[in-house]
Amino acid sequence: MADAIAVLNAGSSSLKFSLFIVRGEELEPAQRGQVESLYTDPHFIAKDAAGRVLENKRWGHGLKLGHTGAVAHLVAHLRESLQGAHLAGVGHRVVHGGMEYTKPVRVDAGLVQALQKFVPLAPLHQPHNLAPIAAILGKLPDLPQVACFDTSFHRSNPEVAQMFALPHALHTQGVRRYGFHGLSYEYIASTLPQVDARAAAGRTVVMHLGNGASMCALEGGRSVASTMGFTAVEGLPMGTRCGSVDPGVILYLMDQRGMDVRAIEKMVYKESGLLGVSGVSSDMRALLGSSDPRAAVAIDLYCYRIRRELGSLAAALGGLDALVFTAGIGEHAAPIRERVCRDAEWLGLRLDTGANAQGARRISAEGSRVAAYVVPTNEELMIARHTRALLAG
Repeated sequence: MADAIAVLNAGSSSLKFSLFIVRGEELEPAQRGQVESLYTDPHFIAKDAAGRVLENKRWGHGLKLGHTGAVAHLVAHLRESLQGAHLAGVGHRVVHGGMEYTKPVRVDAGLVQALQKFVPLAPLHQPHNLAPIAAILGKLPDLPQVACFDTSFHRSNPEVAQMFALPHALHTQGVRRYGFHGLSYEYIASTLPQVDARAAAGRTVVMHLGNGASMCALEGGRSVASTMGFTAVEGLPMGTRCGSVDPGVILYLMDQRGMDVRAIEKMVYKESGLLGVSGVSSDMRALLGSSDPRAAVAIDLYCYRIRRELGSLAAALGGLDALVFTAGIGEHAAPIRERVCRDAEWLGLRLDTGANAQGARRISAEGSRVAAYVVPTNEELMIARHTRALLAG
């Protein structure tokens, strides 16, 4: 009987899953899907590896299924559809692991309790990441679970790259730059040797550009610097997150505008970024298709900030051998890739416009000193690999 590993990635109103069958050393994709609109109009859909619908279920408008109900339905679905395979474990993406959790770990009740302290550092993600873990612990305590952390990959950053210029006692107490999207960057680092051996061994900047957006400097496949820091709101403008902002702005809003912490939290996490600047949408596809001049301003700011951060990361690396675009915008928005590559000409990158428009893997021109690639990320596979390895060990 083959083993199967499920991977869960929970959001505030959705629960995405992937299922892999263990075939020797390989992990074969078997299913993927999600339960969406958990608290308003729950809808479950599951598809096999070929895209055929295996189950499509609606509970009805107004029903609050929640994460616990979604987990119960998903586990029942998997057990019915495994066709002789054994559900050996479940891997979870957890955004924040702090300094304590530098590698994947087996889940127990104590771990869930310990990870609650990072909720203030990742309020959009951490509570929802932990909800299905707790639900499975409660209903299926004997089913092995593994937590994989988005912060772990960046623990290879030099100590100075993790520091803020604040009183040192705060640094030792954990107020430091953690970096995020680590599972995505770890996957790219693992596949880069097959894409470009020189880039894998050298200096590469990977751009994870999606609704959440960040950039990471890799040297020999190890993270040495990232645009995100203490929380997942620093760095680039994102769909609804503001990215880096002068701390004095926050003090001004509190002192002169009378905004409290919760109001500021809502603004910087949910009302800023592409949505806040454009007033149109948080979705890059909508902005690229819009004639509203504010949409153009939001795109300009987004690309400008990428240009600034690329210069910073290239400086941290002491040069640049390659750029890699990944995640939703990075993989699918050719106009954004073109603007970023044009802005990087000073680093020695020459774009192949035809290859970029066609979505080719290599989009830099022949003879370009800096190579540029589009590489789809696969955080789910990375989590499945970690889960299999930890359970086997």
